[in-house]
Amino acid sequence: MLSTARISRARSLQGAFSSRRYTSGTHSQLSVPKLGTVELPTGLFINNEWVTASGGDTVPTVNPATGATIANVAHASQADVDKAVAAARSAFKTTWGTNVPGTERAKVLSNLADLMERDANKIAAIERHGVRIARESDVVDSIACLRYYAGMADKVHGQTIDTLGKDRFIYTLHQPIGVCGQIIPWNYPLSMWSWKVGPAIAAGCTIVMKPSELTPLTALMMCDLAKEAGFPAGVLNTVPGLGSTTGDAIARHMDIDKWPSPSSTPGRRRISVAAAESNLKKVTLELGGKSPLIVFPSADVDDAATWTANGIWYNMGQDCCASSRVYVHESKYDAYLSALQSRAAAAALGPPSDEATSFGPLISGAQRDKVLGYIASGVSEGARVVAGGKPWGTEGFWVEPTILADTTPAMRVVKEEIFGPVVCVQKFRSEEEVLEAANATEYGLAAAVFTNDARQATRVAHALDAGTVWVNQYGLVPPQAPFGGFKQSGIGRELGSYGLDAYTQVKAVHMNIGMTASWPA
Repeated sequence: MLSTARISRARSLQGAFSSRRYTSGTHSQLSVPKLGTVELPTGLFINNEWVTASGGDTVPTVNPATGATIANVAHASQADVDKAVAAARSAFKTTWGTNVPGTERAKVLSNLADLMERDANKIAAIERHGVRIARESDVVDSIACLRYYAGMADKVHGQTIDTLGKDRFIYTLHQPIGVCGQIIPWNYPLSMWSWKVGPAIAAGCTIVMKPSELTPLTALMMCDLAKEAGFPAGVLNTVPGLGSTTGDAIARHMDIDKWPSPSSTPGRRRISVAAAESNLKKVTLELGGKSPLIVFPSADVDDAATWTANGIWYNMGQDCCASSRVYVHESKYDAYLSALQSRAAAAALGPPSDEATSFGPLISGAQRDKVLGYIASGVSEGARVVAGGKPWGTEGFWVEPTILADTTPAMRVVKEEIFGPVVCVQKFRSEEEVLEAANATEYGLAAAVFTNDARQATRVAHALDAGTVWVNQYGLVPPQAPFGGFKQSGIGRELGSYGLDAYTQVKAVHMNIGMTASWPA
């Protein structure tokens, strides 16, 4: 998902930190280039208060550019989750939910967006390895999302059904679903936070948030801003921890009404089972992808190559809708590969604190090794390395921007989600052939078509099995547009007016204004 400003991103790196010292069980002081010493929360945020984890456990947050520990963040236990859920339930019943009008919910979201704008430099420094990159993309996009849902908060309404005769009518209410367990991934920590918080708060829900154990810091930062913005106690609670413990406790909790989470398909299947085995809580899922990008003969090759690079390398391929499968018409194949190779060569790998850097490390050593294993698999099955394919640097978790050419449908690199900076390119001859290949996957999150034939663009966009299709562009996800997948790429939609649907439930109220009953009927 690219910024609408098309600014290069290197996400989730948190590599701006040069040193640290711990000050308490709930906060740490970090030394950040250009900002100096910054105090950050590292505890649990429950009922508008910072507290330590009941068991005293912590999880290290690691700088992927160096492998060094940034801070130790509290690890929430089942008991901590119980306290957070109780606070959220109390707030929903007394100070939030249907107790406040939509205009009040809009006000706190607008206040939060303003505070994020005020603190943009600090947030950017914590969120990403390059202050400029985060300031001009992640922070801006997150603020836009919150402001969009602030505008929607007083526009949640139902229908009036008055075609039943003069003696009765029906109206519907869209009421907040209740307490939402929100689990967000590591690849877009701030953006995913805003995607979850914006519609939930606009609808009147309360939240128990678990950020990824790999990237918890900005989600924790947002808690103080939410309190300053006027969020009542218990409306937003944040419990960092491991997915296997804290996440499972949220998924299985009997007093959580909804559970949304974006992540890999196998992991979310397991947690969906947990949700079903508890109280059948409402589930929405944004899962994996293996998104096709098709370049037809009439396309501008240079433009298509640039958008491809945006889609696969802005976040080092750590993106569910990354442009990882590229199909190029045989007449443009060599020219396209040459253009894409030049974009790979232009990627700015470098120190995280350097604002010129646009391409960073992967999130962890395990992810780096997984990506390198996929590259080796592709080569062993006959793919040709056109660019990259190797680790980079002497420390941290880097993999060069990689192009695998001459790939075939049976290769693992073509069938499976790599979640790294690896794009697979192959030829096609006809529209029918490429549509068959593009749709031959268990995923259906996103796709793109590059052509200057308007009829072809419309025809192919309609035929692609994907929740989002871009035409002559890639990766732009404004808050006004729904986002979600077909097939095994998810359940439900986020963003846009559709994003509110997941946080409300519809009630039909039947009004009798003159009808009399008889018995026996």
